[in-house]
Amino acid sequence: MRKISKLSLVAAVAVAGFSTANAQPLEQAIKDVEVSGSVVYRYDNFDNDKVAGRDGRTDLNRYKIGLNLSSKVNDYVKFNSRFIVGSKSDFGWANDGKGLDNRKGGGDGGADVSLSQAYFGFTAIPNTVVNVGKQGLATPYTVALDINGNEQTGTGILALTNFSVVTLGAGYFNNTNLNESGNITNTVLDGGSDVYVATAQADLDYVKLEAWYLGVQDSLNSYTVAATSNIDLAENAKIGLEARYVNLKLDSDLAPNASSDAKKNDMFRLAVDGKFSIVNARLAYTKTGKHGGLTATDNDAKNTSLGWNVTSLGKADADYWQAAVGVDILDNLNFTLHYGNLRAKGENPLGVANTTDLKQEEIYGQLTYKMSKNLSTYLRYGNMTSEGYDDGEKTVDQNMGRLQVAYTF
Repeated sequence: MRKISKLSLVAAVAVAGFSTANAQPLEQAIKDVEVSGSVVYRYDNFDNDKVAGRDGRTDLNRYKIGLNLSSKVNDYVKFNSRFIVGSKSDFGWANDGKGLDNRKGGGDGGADVSLSQAYFGFTAIPNTVVNVGKQGLATPYTVALDINGNEQTGTGILALTNFSVVTLGAGYFNNTNLNESGNITNTVLDGGSDVYVATAQADLDYVKLEAWYLGVQDSLNSYTVAATSNIDLAENAKIGLEARYVNLKLDSDLAPNASSDAKKNDMFRLAVDGKFSIVNARLAYTKTGKHGGLTATDNDAKNTSLGWNVTSLGKADADYWQAAVGVDILDNLNFTLHYGNLRAKGENPLGVANTTDLKQEEIYGQLTYKMSKNLSTYLRYGNMTSEGYDDGEKTVDQNMGRLQVAYTF
């Protein structure tokens, strides 16, 4: 099989898949299939005592299984697929229990089984991969694969080619699940809209540079630029740096009643993290635009900043500080304390003015235990408060607890 240079995006885009290959002997067909995946269980227990007139408790069991199968078709073609046991609508969690609507769910119910990805990867051209079919949307605006949550997918073509330290890519998708999967734009984006992406990336000695363009038909146009670096200071000391800027403008069809300024969204983030012997730390500052902070389709995407429940996504004129410090209690046991503080004002992403400022704050501790390379669990507990915007009152004051177990194979 012809070898190609390592592409920085291939790992994010080309998840594994499956082919029936019924013309081959069974032994050979099985031999050519690669299997990987994940199994995650999560228990969430939130208690918001600021909910008027009803119980503000969230008590959920969540499950998600992802199975990736990849089969070699010939020396230049591989078929890839991904199956999800979870939510069919957004390829996310299957939920059991009592949610925010104060209703007892379906008890210990079942889950949907769905095909989230099915595409061919072509490598006949040297240093190039072309993926055709239903695949994850691997951009800074979206989440192509997530063992812990929902995933954004699209049907189309994505091509990536490598020239020494530079990688170029372009893609077109005529269908996506952005109308169902996401945290902000799923309420306004049409899954049948054409989506265009383009990227240029450079992997230099001490810094990685990337630039992206995203266009959604009759909805939005956006670009992002970022620089990241990971530096080894000593044998047991390393530091990571990030600078990222996003600019997104809504089209008239998406926000017909908004002013020209209200259609503008942007975000700038500076972040530094490090590991020094047994101590880990992170500090990040995010600033969103005066008129809007709609810079991604999902809270977990790179083009927005997320704590536990506090996010900069969709917050106008926001200042968001995040800090974390932790220590390795044992080689496989870490405790980290996280803090987030967000202040926002101005208009929402569709140009509707809010009457008061928004103030959000959260603090939580997380104990992470890695029993083995492929099995980890964490216990998280904290508190979040939120007040402001339309009524100026405190609408959230909740204690939050979570237990998660994740197995990968």
